[in-house]
This record gives sequence, C-alpha cells and structure tokens, in this order.
Amino acid sequence: MKIDHIALYTNSLEKLKEFYTHYFNGKPNDKYVNPLKGFESYFITFESGARLELMQQNGIIEHNSNSFTGLIHLAFSVGSKEKVDELSQRLEKEGFKKISGPRLTGDGYYESCIMDPDGNIVEITI
Repeated sequence: MKIDHIALYTNSLEKLKEFYTHYFNGKPNDKYVNPLKGFESYFITFESGARLELMQQNGIIEHNSNSFTGLIHLAFSVGSKEKVDELSQRLEKEGFKKISGPRLTGDGYYESCIMDPDGNIVEITI
C-alpha cells in the first residue's frame, strides 16, 4: 500500500503549480475544469511517483489560524546536504519565507523549511 496523492486547496492555482513544477521538478497534467462547480485542478507528479493535487474552487476560504490539527508540511527529499543547502538558499533569495534551517534536527534529519506561495510549509530534506 502507498499514499497516492495529497490534495491542497488554493486561491492561486497557477502560482502554486508553477512553484512545485519549477522548484521541485513536478510534472503537471492538463488542467481539469468543471465550470458547473467552479472547480479547477492539476495533478503534479514527482520523480518518485508521488502526486500533489492542487485544487481551486469558488467559495473556498483560507485557513487563518497558526495552531491547528491536520496537515502541517510537505517534505521533499533532494538527495544530499549540498542540494538541501542550494535549494534552500535559492528559494530564500527568490523571496520565499524561510522557517528554519538548513540544520540537523534532533531526530536526525538534515532539513530546511520554507513557505510556498500559499503559506504551506515545505520541508527540504536529504
């Protein structure tokens, strides 16, 4: 058994698609549009086969709390400490908010955390 995909609602569908395809080498499918429901989506597929579904629909509101249960971050393994450092520096230089790192965590991960254009936390690991 494996996780097939994770889905995120957004109010910036094209911007989020560009972020995950540009920085994490995801490959998008053709946009799905359901005009009756005011719904649009992309599936972004990554090298490992994992997929991220990005969805936009009329009437969806933003989550405005910093403390909640549920999805906390997405983690991408980039293969080496040097690649963690390189991508982290690039994202920060290009204006994405750094949350932490790069650093070695107490549980043995070398990681950094940044925010995507919607404020979702993205963890970059070895």
